[in-house]
Amino acid sequence: MLIIDKLTRSFGGLTAVSNVSMQINKGELVGIIGPNGAGKTTLFNLLTGVYEPSSGTIKLELNGEEVNIGGLKPYNVTKAGLARTFQNIRLFKDLTVLDNVRIAMHQNVQYKLPSSFFRFNNFYQEEDKLLEEAEQLLDIFKMSHKKNELAKNLPYGEQRHLEIVRALATKPAVLLLDEPAAGMNPFETEELTNTIKWIREEFDLTVLLIEHDMSLVMEICERIFVLDYGMLIASGTPAEIRTNKRVIEAYLGEDVSNA
Repeated sequence: MLIIDKLTRSFGGLTAVSNVSMQINKGELVGIIGPNGAGKTTLFNLLTGVYEPSSGTIKLELNGEEVNIGGLKPYNVTKAGLARTFQNIRLFKDLTVLDNVRIAMHQNVQYKLPSSFFRFNNFYQEEDKLLEEAEQLLDIFKMSHKKNELAKNLPYGEQRHLEIVRALATKPAVLLLDEPAAGMNPFETEELTNTIKWIREEFDLTVLLIEHDMSLVMEICERIFVLDYGMLIASGTPAEIRTNKRVIEAYLGEDVSNA
């Protein structure tokens, strides 16, 4: 479903992502790990249009058709079927929970600017439909009772959940989660682990996640890719990655590994 071929991104003399190739299959739950500064978030920024590739291609395959999304603007990447959350929560904090979800849904509205300006019937019909769908989505995640609260007033764990709900509201085929467990306590992490498993099945998604919590990664990911200094150094099942010498050296250092 997602084909990354020889992807490279340089910033001046620094190469943050170097010649990375990956293939993610439909329905997979795949993890990307690596030490701090390995290039993981830069890779996500390339996949979602925040950065343009210096070289290489990113293709999304849907319904038998390949779309080259490398270099597209973020809103066009989202329209193509790829949505994300962020390492640092980026909700519209001064808007309500419900409005955060409705905004994400607006890329799929059928009315045009004149209908919005003159308030034609199809404008109200579409807005009513979006409102109903947004409330249904919040109800699925047991957040409907907080739909009128400002996003900034939610507890940290619920803000993380709301960001996932907002991404799902765009109706993606591929969901990218950038350190979804960051800042969570063990109870919240366990709840999030179950949520990610359920989301993949319930919404028929392909999920790609970056995470430093190795217990979460090893429990839910079917395959794992490992980056170090912007390069792909290993890939495989959790069991294979756990015992991979290059991965151990990247995290602990060669001297520690040899000792």
